[in-house]
Amino acid sequence: MIKEKRTIIAPSLLTADFSKLKEEITEVEKLGAEYLHLDVMDGNFVPNISFGAPVISSLRKHSNLVFDVHLMVNEPDYLIEGFAQFSDIITVHAEATKHLNRTIQLIKSFGKKVGVALNPSTPLDVIKYDLDNIDMVLIMTVNPGFGGQKFIPEMLQKIKDLRKINENIDIEVDGGINAETAKLVKEAGANVLVAGSYIFSGNYKEKIESLK
Repeated sequence: MIKEKRTIIAPSLLTADFSKLKEEITEVEKLGAEYLHLDVMDGNFVPNISFGAPVISSLRKHSNLVFDVHLMVNEPDYLIEGFAQFSDIITVHAEATKHLNRTIQLIKSFGKKVGVALNPSTPLDVIKYDLDNIDMVLIMTVNPGFGGQKFIPEMLQKIKDLRKINENIDIEVDGGINAETAKLVKEAGANVLVAGSYIFSGNYKEKIESLK
C-alpha cells in the first residue's frame, strides 16, 4: 500500500449557498478546511457557467484559505493574468489548451502554483513530460461541469499509477467525494480532496472530519 500523504480538504464553492458566501467560507475555514476550490466554468469547455474573477476577488479579503482556482475553460491563457491576482493555485485542463507547457510556464511567471486537471478518459501520458513543472495533478473522478455526480471507480487505478510515477506531487481528486470514496482515494495515493455537495449539505464539521 502506498503511504498516505497529509490530507488537505478543499470545499468546492460551487455548491455553497451563494446568498451567504462570506459566511460559508468562514465556517469551513474555522472547521479545518485548508483550500477553497473555485470552479470557473465558461459554458463552452463544460455546459454550465459558474462565476468569475469579480466574485473570487471579492472573497479574497475575507479568507486566509488557499484559493485553488480550477479553470474549466477553453484556451485558459487569456484568463491567467487576471486570476493570478487573487489565487494561490491555478489549475487548467490538459484537454483545454493547445500548448500545455506554454500555459504551465505562463502560470509560473506570475509566481503561482500550477495544477493540471485530467478528465476521466484522458491518460496520464499527456503530462508525462511536464510533471517536473507541475505542483498538483487534479484527477477528475467525474466528468466535469456538474455537481452531485457519482464517483467513477476506474479512476482509483489512475491515481495509483500517478502516485507510483511521482511520490511527492500533490494529487487532487474532484467528483463524488464523500466519507466512503475519500477512504478509497487516499489509499490510492490522493491527498487533496475536493468535496462540494457532501460538505455543504449540512453538519460541516462532521463532514470535514469524515474526509480526513
